[in-house]
Formats: sequence, C-alpha cells, structure tokens
Amino acid sequence: MEKLTQQEEDAMQAIWSLDGGFIKDFLEQLDEPKPPYTTLASTVKNLEKKGFLQSEKFGNTYRYTPLIKEEDYKKRFMKGFVGDYFKNSYKELVAFFAKEKQISAEELKEIIDMIENKKSK
Repeated sequence: MEKLTQQEEDAMQAIWSLDGGFIKDFLEQLDEPKPPYTTLASTVKNLEKKGFLQSEKFGNTYRYTPLIKEEDYKKRFMKGFVGDYFKNSYKELVAFFAKEKQISAEELKEIIDMIENKKSK
C-alpha cells in the first residue's frame, strides 16, 4: 500500500467518514477551501486505480466504496513514518513531541494508563 498525497488523504478522510458515497457527498465533507468538483473526481479516480476504492455505476454517476479500512491505512502509514523518521522507535516519537512541547505530562500519564490498563486485560 503506497502513501497517499495530501489531496488523496483528504479525499479518503471524507470517504471513510461517510463509508462511501458520491463525489458530491465527499465534496460536502471537505474543509474550505474546497477543491473544484472535477479535481476531486480526478483524485477519486486515482484512488480507485491505486486500489483504495471500488466504484459502482448508478445512471450517469458512480458510487465509491472504500476497499481499505482507515485503521489499516493508519497502521501502515504510522509504521512507515516511525521507521523513516524515528529509527523504528515509538519512544523516540513520543520524546520528540515532548521535547517540542506538543504533548503534556498529563497526556503522557494518560498514555501510560492506557498501556497499563490494556496489559492487565
């Protein structure tokens, strides 16, 4: 599974949020400034070619359905991201955000609680 462009990720976020639909539906989900309809349609077609979506013809239009779950994409992307930028170390990732003051001590405690509670189950 290849990494998507920002435009493709934005489109997939809209598609995942609706669990599929039509281009006009996806366009409504996107933040401002919204891309032109034709640009989004091209992006969606590219996502279909890449195997992220399937389409079903309805009259003059197509309904698109995701073939890849959002969670699966996130897992694959994060694994690659951590590998590329943090030497496969999630500890390095968290340390980076702590150093950059992007995560608070309270949030770190919440993460530790989540890890410890999951271990005890």
